[in-house]
Amino acid sequence: MNALVRIPAHGWRPREYQLPAWNAWERGCKRQLLIWHRRAGKDEIDLQKHAVSAMTRPGTYWHMLPEAAQARKAIWNAVNPHTGRRRIDEAFPGEIVANMNDNEMFIRFKTGSTFQVVGSDNFNSLVGSPPVGITFSEWALANPSAWAFLSPILEENGGWASFITTPRGNNHAKSMLDAAKLDKWDPTSNPRGWFTQVLRADQTLAINPDGIERQRKIYASLYGKEIADLLIEQEFYCSFAGATVGSYWGAEVAEAEVEGRIGVVPIDWRFPVHTAWDLGKAVNNPIWCFQVIGGRLKIVDFYLPETDDLEDWCAELDKRGYHGHDYVPHDAAQANWGAKRTRYETLKALGRKPKLVEKVSVADGINAGRQSLKVAEIDAGRCAHGLEGLKMYRRDWDDARKTFLENPVKDWAEHIGSSFRYLGLAWREEAPVVVIPPKQQESTYTAMPDGTIKSQMTVAEAVKAMQKRRARD
Repeated sequence: MNALVRIPAHGWRPREYQLPAWNAWERGCKRQLLIWHRRAGKDEIDLQKHAVSAMTRPGTYWHMLPEAAQARKAIWNAVNPHTGRRRIDEAFPGEIVANMNDNEMFIRFKTGSTFQVVGSDNFNSLVGSPPVGITFSEWALANPSAWAFLSPILEENGGWASFITTPRGNNHAKSMLDAAKLDKWDPTSNPRGWFTQVLRADQTLAINPDGIERQRKIYASLYGKEIADLLIEQEFYCSFAGATVGSYWGAEVAEAEVEGRIGVVPIDWRFPVHTAWDLGKAVNNPIWCFQVIGGRLKIVDFYLPETDDLEDWCAELDKRGYHGHDYVPHDAAQANWGAKRTRYETLKALGRKPKLVEKVSVADGINAGRQSLKVAEIDAGRCAHGLEGLKMYRRDWDDARKTFLENPVKDWAEHIGSSFRYLGLAWREEAPVVVIPPKQQESTYTAMPDGTIKSQMTVAEAVKAMQKRRARD
C-alpha cells in the first residue's frame, strides 16, 4: 500500500510575510514579481510552488538562474543550514521522485512531471517539452531576452511564471515592476494580471538589524564604505538607486538618462548609418547602429541576430537601410568557423563596407566606451535590450583575493559591452558629412512660338508674381 505524502513536504508553511504571494498563486495568479530582500526565502517558496504544480499538473518545470553554474551552487547542491538537508530534497521528497539526473540537474516525478534547474545563459538551447511553470531567480541579473523568448510559450499553454530578485540598479527588473503595477492582478476583474510585492528587511523582520550592520562592515572591508552602503540598500532595503556594483558604465548610462540623452533619437536618412560588431556567433554578436552628425554621436538602433548565418545578418541590416561602414574586430581578418575566406572578405562579398577596428587593450576599449556614453544620444526604444546590457556589463570579482578583476563577467551582457567598446573606438573616425542644400537657380523665362511664356516657377510662384506686378501697375 502506498504511503500518503503531504506536499509541501516536511511541514513547510509560508512565513507570514510570504502568505500574500502564496495565496495569490494558489488562487490562480500566473504572473508574480517578488522583489524581496536577501534571505527572505525567495527560492524556498518557489521550489514549493514547483512541488505542488508537479503533483497537480503534469508538465515541465524550470527553476532558472542567470547562469547554469550558479544554479547548481545556489539551488541544486545548496544545503539548508537549519536542517542539514539539501534544498532540493526538502522540496521534493523521495516518495514522489521517479528518477534524478545529477549531471543535468533534472528530476522526473512519478506523476510524469519533470523539474530542472537551468541557466538563462542558454535558455534557447534547452530541449524537451515546453515548460508550464518557470521561476526566474535573481531576475535582475538574468538575460531579459529569456522572458521575451519564453513568454509566448507560457501564454499559449496557460503556464505560470514567477520572477524573484533583489534590485540591481535601475534595470529591466525595475522596468518590469513599473509595468506590472499598472496591470495589477485581481481574481475577478483581472485574473491575467500581475501580483507584485517589494519587501524590505525592516518590514519582514526576518533578519536582525544587528546582523545587517555586521554585513555592512564586511562589505566595507571588501569594497569600501560607499559601495558597502549601496549594497546594503540594495540587498536588504530593496533600493533601485545607483548602478550595479562593479558596472563599467552604469554611472554613465544613468547620467545620460538624467540629462535626457536617452529617449527618441530619429534616424536622419541624409546621413549613413554605421554599425559596430563583436562578430562572433549569433548569441554573442550584438550590433550597435549609429550615426555621426555634425560631430555628434547618435546611437539609433541595436540588432541581436537570431541565427548563425552571416548572410542573414547582412540581409537584415540592408533591409533596415543601414549601409554605412561596418566596424569589426581586428580578428575578422582571420579565417575561422571552418571557412575558406575571412569574415572581413565575406562581408565585402555580401556588399557591406567592413573596417577593422584598431587592436587595443580591453581597458582602453572600456575607456573609449565610457567617453562615448558621456556624449552619445541613444534611442531608448530601438536600443532597449542593448541599454540593459550596458548597465549590466561589469567587472568580475575575485573572491579569493577580495578584489575586482579587470576582466568582464562572462555573461549575457559581455558581448553587448564588447561591441560597444568597438563603437567607442570607431565612431570618431567618421568625418562629419556636410549636407549641401540644392543650389537656388535664378528664374528663367522662354518665349514660345505661340506667344506664351514658359518659366521654371511653380504655379503658386507665378500667381504671386502676377499679383505683385498688378499691384505695381
